[in-house]
Amino acid sequence: MKGKAIVYKRDHINTDEIIPARYLNIDKEEELAKHAMEDLDKNFTKKVKKGDFIVAGENFGCGSSREHAVWALRGAGIRAVIADSFARIFFRNCINNGFYAIELKNASKKIKNNDILEINVEKGIIKTNKKEFKFTPFPKFAVDIIKAGGLLNYVRK
Repeated sequence: MKGKAIVYKRDHINTDEIIPARYLNIDKEEELAKHAMEDLDKNFTKKVKKGDFIVAGENFGCGSSREHAVWALRGAGIRAVIADSFARIFFRNCINNGFYAIELKNASKKIKNNDILEINVEKGIIKTNKKEFKFTPFPKFAVDIIKAGGLLNYVRK
């Protein structure tokens, strides 16, 4: 995977900031994408391009358990979120919905805004134009679920 980093030097970005509750009556990713991160960053949808990555601090995706948060980010073109840590339910929602949540300690300190990243999830490597960082690679079953487009597609196969 290759794309640009959009960095938020913040911990505890919650699911209501990822997709506000007022949009939970929407279930189409392209519609949710129009409102992704809008309460945190009004310009998010203008700066994100298909294949980009969000980089953040600790406990990304805390708050209520809503798959809409993953759908909104994926619909906006985000390929993965890289954070120090994730709320466990959000992390599992990512895998179950075919989306990468990559844990890298001090991610928002190591990666700069607009860095171009190359990520190899099977080897656990993130490369910028100047540095290389290692993270715990995803287990094969999780990669298989994500590559299938989520748990339901994986089970169907």
